[in-house]
Amino acid sequence: MKIGFDAKRIFHNFRGLGNYSRTLVESLVKHFPENDYVLFTPPFDDARASEWKKRFSNLEIVTPKSGLGRAFSSSWRSLFLARVIKNQEIDIYHGLSHELPPGLKNSKTKTVVTVHDLIFLRFPDYFPWIDRQVYLRKFKHAIDSADIVVAICDQTKNDLIHFLQCPEEKIRIVYQSCHPNFYAGLSTDRKLEIREKFNLPEHFILYVGAIEERKNALSLVQAFARLKDLIPHNLILVGDGKEYKKLVEKEIIHQGLLERVSIHSNISSEDLPGFYQMADLFVYPSFFEGWGIPNVEALFSGVPVITSEGSCFPESAGPTSVYCNPYKIEDLVAKMEKVLFDDDSRAIMIRQGREYAEQFHWKKTSQKMMEVYKELMP
Repeated sequence: MKIGFDAKRIFHNFRGLGNYSRTLVESLVKHFPENDYVLFTPPFDDARASEWKKRFSNLEIVTPKSGLGRAFSSSWRSLFLARVIKNQEIDIYHGLSHELPPGLKNSKTKTVVTVHDLIFLRFPDYFPWIDRQVYLRKFKHAIDSADIVVAICDQTKNDLIHFLQCPEEKIRIVYQSCHPNFYAGLSTDRKLEIREKFNLPEHFILYVGAIEERKNALSLVQAFARLKDLIPHNLILVGDGKEYKKLVEKEIIHQGLLERVSIHSNISSEDLPGFYQMADLFVYPSFFEGWGIPNVEALFSGVPVITSEGSCFPESAGPTSVYCNPYKIEDLVAKMEKVLFDDDSRAIMIRQGREYAEQFHWKKTSQKMMEVYKELMP
């Protein structure tokens, strides 16, 4: 098969959607090398993207050829990409993040689109009005055009049916994996190197994710402030943000936690597994997610997980993780205290959490995706 991908996120996004795209393509290349894979992307100049391209030099990468297409890459993706895909004689084109180019419906090229979440419809206050209108138009077009819609979890499948009336028979669930960097334990020397590089304390509680309102890091800081005199741990936040991050930083100062709470941004995928593996507890009190990949990374890393009730979290974190009400700080405090002081429960959470995470191994998730592709071929 000759499979094409909307690779904009691979080369232009280094957070969740970009990580999903890179991990899936890398896994398909590794486990199904008999296929041809073609990546369609606007021009890029980020050093991280260039480094990724070097690692996968056998992949065909298609960018705009004309000066006009390079100057107006968004127009290239929306107006001309379908013709480029047809000229490449692509068997299956996969939109990795909610979008498909106009002009592919009813063509010889079969289409798949991955929908990660419909947060802009569930929580419209988090998004400007114009952004919501653009997203709605793109999502509706993609769902209508696609031969198969991939939802990354049951929660997203249900939202597709409820909010956008997507036919259930059109939807396939393929879980999102995390990068294999998280699968194996690091050596003692490597962890020591990371600890010294980032000045990490011996005992700490970890949060990984964007520092934005929906992910609720402020409540975690406030919960930690109530626990700090009972535990020897520090709190490490890994992520970046804008205005909400400033609120979190002000709260850290207000609570007198400058010596106990630190924020680290732009941690590489090579170093991040060490943060997880050295943590005593991972806490992810987000109000809502499409999947919650940090929960999966934590489970693979052998660290107990506390996350939020509802949403997709029971799917990503499994039956032995501990769940809190993200709107009640006192509940988060109680759950953190319980896990930190109950060694027997911690041991069970670590062992069974790792076992649960195996279903998200990239070999299994790429196999599921390949089954979707084969379903479309004669």
